Formats: sequence, C-alpha cells, structure tokens
Amino acid sequence: MPKVKQKTHKGLAKRVKITGTGKVSRKSAFSGHLMSHKSGNRVRSLRQSIGMSPAMAKKTKRALGV
Repeated sequence: MPKVKQKTHKGLAKRVKITGTGKVSRKSAFSGHLMSHKSGNRVRSLRQSIGMSPAMAKKTKRALGV
C-alpha cells in the first residue's frame, strides 16, 4: 500500500473530460489560432471534442486518479 495519496495531474485535468460512461474526450488539435486560411468546414469540425485512443485514455485516467 502506498503511504501517500496519488495527486491529480491538474494540467491534464483542465484539458480533458471524463464522460459518464468512462470515456475520455479532448479538444481537437490545430484549432488554437491561424484560422483564417482554413476552410469553414474544417474550422467547424475542429470545434467538436473528440475521443482518445484506448491506450492513451488508460494513461490519462491513471494520471487523473480515476
């Protein structure tokens, strides 16, 4: 048994969300700036949150203490 509690990784906690079913959702990449030359369809699709691969989701949940 560990003697100290595991701390939540606060930087990661601000960037991802755990859904009710336990999946991990995150924001799309390439949507921070320089949007004027990207097409409208691309910009609209970048607004959607997307899921994570199972391997990355497992690491994320461990870092969040879920």
